Amino acid sequence: MPPTAWPSLPLDAWLPTRDTLHRYTQVLGKIQLALTPRVNQFWNVALRVTARGLTTSALRHAGKAFDIELDLVEHRLVARTEDGGSEVRALRPLAVAAVHREVLAMLGALGIRIAIWDRPVEIATDPIPLSKDLVHAAYDRDHVARFFRILAGASAVLERFRARFTGTCSGVGFSWGTFDLSVARYAGRRAPVSPSGGTIDRPAGSREISEVGFWPGDRVHPAPAFFALHHPAPEGYPRAAIRPAEAQWLGASRCFLLPYEACRDRDPDAKILEFCQSAYEAGAELAGWNRAELERPTEAAGHAA
Repeated sequence: MPPTAWPSLPLDAWLPTRDTLHRYTQVLGKIQLALTPRVNQFWNVALRVTARGLTTSALRHAGKAFDIELDLVEHRLVARTEDGGSEVRALRPLAVAAVHREVLAMLGALGIRIAIWDRPVEIATDPIPLSKDLVHAAYDRDHVARFFRILAGASAVLERFRARFTGTCSGVGFSWGTFDLSVARYAGRRAPVSPSGGTIDRPAGSREISEVGFWPGDRVHPAPAFFALHHPAPEGYPRAAIRPAEAQWLGASRCFLLPYEACRDRDPDAKILEFCQSAYEAGAELAGWNRAELERPTEAAGHAA
């Protein structure tokens, strides 16, 4: 029997693996950050969901194009170059420092020698430099595979949601800092920037944004969920009637959450799309976005028969 597309993923069952995988993705993400020109809102650094796992974009260094993939189906770390070169390592219970070392050694064997700033970002618990992290070394294949199946399903739904918007929009990307999958829509208007924001927060929050995505949870909010936010949140947004009924406002994070478990019982794709659409509409209406200029009719956003 094939595995379910929307498997159960209770956070406490895979928390050590989740924390380790988060840091593995930061190794790849920091290489991408180092080798790509900066794009608005840091879109250039997001990893992409493929049919196999998570990958960098096509990167270029010393005249050679390459990419690196976390294959979460066969549990492999793969580096490939444009001239047919490849290096493969098994993903297994391995300390983050060892993965950091292996990735750079794989690239070195392919003639690519780079260095990255190895401080983890947007990680509040145990922010050990990646090259020195011997603490995080868990890798449970079953739960990694479940996580990937959810990412693959969520990516497909978010792509459908993205297609309904004709304004400026990010791609559906995996943010290795916050360890979530998301897509963001923009009205093109500037937003007030907090002077206390960090290097990423200030430019990322410099425009009005409506964002939705999937996040596997953390120690503060220990359950996977879909999320939706509008920045800056317009007056009345926290009180908006977001569908389905299981959606709730999370004041501490200033966003709506739809528990992942609430989506699994019946037509998950429809529930997730309903959540994304209703949260977007509430924010766009309250913020006065020109929806007629920014949206494609829903029925026209799919593929022709």
